[in-house]
Amino acid sequence: MSLDPGATTERPDPPLIADERTMLRGFLDHHRATLAWKCDGLTDAQLREQASPPSTLSLLGLVRHMAEVERTWFRKVAGGEDLPNVWSHADDYQTAYDATGSTRAEAFAAWNTEVEHARRIEREAPSLDVVVHNPRWNRDVNLRLVMLHLIHEYARHNGHADLIREGVDGTVGA
Repeated sequence: MSLDPGATTERPDPPLIADERTMLRGFLDHHRATLAWKCDGLTDAQLREQASPPSTLSLLGLVRHMAEVERTWFRKVAGGEDLPNVWSHADDYQTAYDATGSTRAEAFAAWNTEVEHARRIEREAPSLDVVVHNPRWNRDVNLRLVMLHLIHEYARHNGHADLIREGVDGTVGA
């Protein structure tokens, strides 16, 4: 599933009964698709509209932020890759919110790239119990925590996306 807001985004329903891994994967993909859905049909300028100035938070900023979050938690933490941030400064992931001058094409290309890496890392892991060391906290975590954290991040930011989208053009919906 590619997250392409240029087309009408279909959100997969998460499973109601499934094993743990399938359930986590389903809810994560549902939340990813929800963010793309909130961006459907908007111009780059509308995607950059700030939620509540002076805040720089916008729909496009949320897409950029979630690309950073996917990159950090799956590639850096779970995958052990030593990578720089794309838009954020050091550990301040909120700096990605400022999408001034950014475009849908670049933000969604980065986000899709990170989501595909995340899916590959999760798919290739033998279990959710794979333990990795998180240097940020200097503690060990497992893949289960990474997936739960991403679900939490998306759920929280999709609430922001609801409010921003309503402010942009009046569209509402869960």
